[in-house]
Amino acid sequence: MKRKFGFVFAVFAATVLVMALQKPVFLAWYAAGAPGTGIGDWLAVLRHGLSLDLTVAGYVTALPLLVTLATLWIRLPERLGRRILTGYFVLVSVLTAVIFAVDVALYGYWGFRLDSTILIYLSDPKEAMASVDFWLGVRQTLLAAVYAGLMIFLYRRVTRLFDGEPTGWRTALPGSLAMLLLAGFDFLAIRGGVGPSTANVSKVYFSPTMFLNHAATNPVFSFLSSLGDRNEDYAAAYPFYGEEERAARFEELRGNGAAAAAPTERVLTTDRPNVVIVILESFARTVMDERVDGEWVMPNMQRLKSEGVWFENFFANSFRTDRGEVAILSGFPAQTNLSIMKLPAKAHGLPSIARTLAAAGYATSFTYGGDLNFTNQASYMYATGWQELIWQKDLPFGPNFSKWGYDDSLVCDWFADRVIALDKSGEPFLAGLLTLSSHEPFDVPYAKFEDKILNGMAFSDDCVGRMLDRLKASPAWENLLVVLVADHGYPYPRTLTYNEPLRHRIPMIWTGGAVSGPRIVDAYASQIDLAATLLGQLGLPHADFDYSKDIFAPTPPRKFAYYTFNDGFGVVDAVGEAIWDATGDRVVTATDPDLLDVGRTLLQTTYTDIGRR
Repeated sequence: MKRKFGFVFAVFAATVLVMALQKPVFLAWYAAGAPGTGIGDWLAVLRHGLSLDLTVAGYVTALPLLVTLATLWIRLPERLGRRILTGYFVLVSVLTAVIFAVDVALYGYWGFRLDSTILIYLSDPKEAMASVDFWLGVRQTLLAAVYAGLMIFLYRRVTRLFDGEPTGWRTALPGSLAMLLLAGFDFLAIRGGVGPSTANVSKVYFSPTMFLNHAATNPVFSFLSSLGDRNEDYAAAYPFYGEEERAARFEELRGNGAAAAAPTERVLTTDRPNVVIVILESFARTVMDERVDGEWVMPNMQRLKSEGVWFENFFANSFRTDRGEVAILSGFPAQTNLSIMKLPAKAHGLPSIARTLAAAGYATSFTYGGDLNFTNQASYMYATGWQELIWQKDLPFGPNFSKWGYDDSLVCDWFADRVIALDKSGEPFLAGLLTLSSHEPFDVPYAKFEDKILNGMAFSDDCVGRMLDRLKASPAWENLLVVLVADHGYPYPRTLTYNEPLRHRIPMIWTGGAVSGPRIVDAYASQIDLAATLLGQLGLPHADFDYSKDIFAPTPPRKFAYYTFNDGFGVVDAVGEAIWDATGDRVVTATDPDLLDVGRTLLQTTYTDIGRR
């Protein structure tokens, strides 16, 4: 009997131990990005993170506990029992190791512990793996192998305690009662205690330093517990206000709600320019403003900034390309833990710049050097008015492409020719381009900076700069408006937290012969505001873009930038900023508390809107 109970206790204890081991590994891995954390913080992470470690251990122990309970009454040959349990523990070990290794790798880019968000990007594993550097893949595979090996080593020794012989009914009866009592404690571990709040990620949050809260989070629990979060009741996701109050609050923020007292300020020389929208992969403002030994990392963006209309306080709405594209092209806010692009039935009805311009007689085409099937881009674009999509399979460069597709030097040169040819047709056009070389793993045919990230960004900047120079030297330039805007920011430097405004600050530049002259726009705005601003300059209606504000409109609504992260929002304007974290249901910062209501209204309205589509 002692062996039976000892086996169950050993399974639970071994699981708690290997789960707790993740925390010092994670803290050491990101120690450089978390200055000021000491031994006291490490111990606090271990202490507070223990609750979720116990929960995961409870789940892992449930099956061995039931098997042991059964062996009180029936015989299970030890060799067979140990084989079954070894197979079970190997499965647990491999799953845990893979989750941990992937989580450690992604945290540096995403800024939150692994959850079901990753499944959005695994519908096409080939494309998802394109962002994985070879050596990063090797390193994480080794980490997973070592961690799984350690777990299997411990569990194999634990299984030696397994006793499959029945005890006889006189012992089995009280033993079963004791085992059921033990099962009750195991259930409490799974539930997260006896309090009204069940186990959830926010239980381990204890510090105003979000990195420490994340370090305390068990990634296995974070991932598995989020699998059931994606339900169809979108409107109920963020119930901040009653429906009547929510609608009234949104009306005050609605981009197309206020009638302008005066015409939109003009920054173009014509109502019908040809339009080029270049979406710049990961072009963060922090990278654009970076120098190495006095030399700009992005000299072309700095040059173009001074030649065109420069938006000084411009922000991305999210941290992923698929969400950024929808914000730019449809004026629809990014979501926290889902992507509307991956919901075709919802995304197809979104307004879009392409659809509006197509209705005004523009030919519309979009170019990407990679695969537009990734994250359902092709479906979204065709459904929202892009008449022609040109991507990797259509481009004439042969089989020599990188992990993501053809590099920007090839595609930007081809796209310049494409724009010049479209101009010669004499018909108005909208041409879109998404760059790709400034994306992990930053493998580019370029060697200007030792830092791989900065070198990849510099390469894309060089390609875009040369493309713009070619267009400027052509007749197409005279009637051309080029919008350069990033799809999202980038965690550079690594000390940038995932939710702070600077992480989401990006460049937007309007240039081309159709621009009346250089100027600096100080108003706070974000990607969702491009649609109304562009269409306003063209004198085209934009009443269907509910969230988009014309940056050049002379009257309210209030000018601000709104963004989301997983799971929360940030709002920033000329007065202050506010950041709210949904996981911990806490205000991270609020130098202007009124902005919290702005963010809550937009977040709730976004999900209510999705639910109604």
